[in-house]
Amino acid sequence: MKGIGRWTLLIAALVLVMGLGGCGKQEEPLEDGEASYQVYYLNSSMTRLVEQEYRTRETDPEGLAEELIACLRSAPPDLDVQVVLPEKVMFQGAHKEDVVLYLNFDANYASMEASREILCRAALTKTLTQIGGVEYISIYSGGQPLLNRSGMPVGVLSAADFVDGISDINAYERAELTLYFTDGEGQLLYPESRSVVHSVNTSVERVIVEELLAGPEGGRLAPTLESGVKLLNVSVNENVCYLNFDGRFLKNSLEVADYIPIYSLVNSLTTLPSVNRVQITVDGSQDVSFRDKIPLSTVFERNLDYIGGQDH
Repeated sequence: MKGIGRWTLLIAALVLVMGLGGCGKQEEPLEDGEASYQVYYLNSSMTRLVEQEYRTRETDPEGLAEELIACLRSAPPDLDVQVVLPEKVMFQGAHKEDVVLYLNFDANYASMEASREILCRAALTKTLTQIGGVEYISIYSGGQPLLNRSGMPVGVLSAADFVDGISDINAYERAELTLYFTDGEGQLLYPESRSVVHSVNTSVERVIVEELLAGPEGGRLAPTLESGVKLLNVSVNENVCYLNFDGRFLKNSLEVADYIPIYSLVNSLTTLPSVNRVQITVDGSQDVSFRDKIPLSTVFERNLDYIGGQDH
């Protein structure tokens, strides 16, 4: 009987511990002092987010952030999901300033595969902006602000960033791109295939230009556009892609032939069925010349003569 009593007490204790918290499914009504949050995980195929209720009595914003991130790193056993943060990504703390919650991860965060990082970014934002007084999050990786593919800071993120104009936070798509960069000689263009995951709110034409500004991958090829150039606007009308850059576009100082930056853009964009020609403006004006040599009043068409390694 004593043995049975000990087992009964042990089972009761386990049930009590399981009922006090954890990131699994909650069925009972909220108790006094409890608050409910939705924590976001990856589905089993790692293509979309799945939400799960979590309850806690923690009220300190920074302590609550750490508790919720601990949930994001530990999948509920009763749910067929995966964690959004890979095991190698180390969380190094959070602090709140005004309405912004700053999250610090080690450098492994920025090395995540693009499609997973986008979903991770959405999960962090959707989960943590539920905290009272937190309207935005800002992600740091290795002590530096998280950068996008163009090398620009992602900045603060709000839950609205993932639902503006779309029905849910999973509205991303993958684009298979052919981008044209140059080599060490800077005289010809060479294709680089790239698979990019992007929001459906961002046009593929803009994604192509941003990827060209980000530069080639792998070290085999060289950039054609300076990374500091700003793309102000992009639109497509009757198969003409209109690009509007800031003034830095004109002063491209890379050691490449004059036509290389122009046809890097044109030949990359005209791989799309929606684009036959490209019109480039600077601060809205066509009455300028690139490097004082190539008039931008021209509407450019694809030119295979500048592509190396092909029979034309």
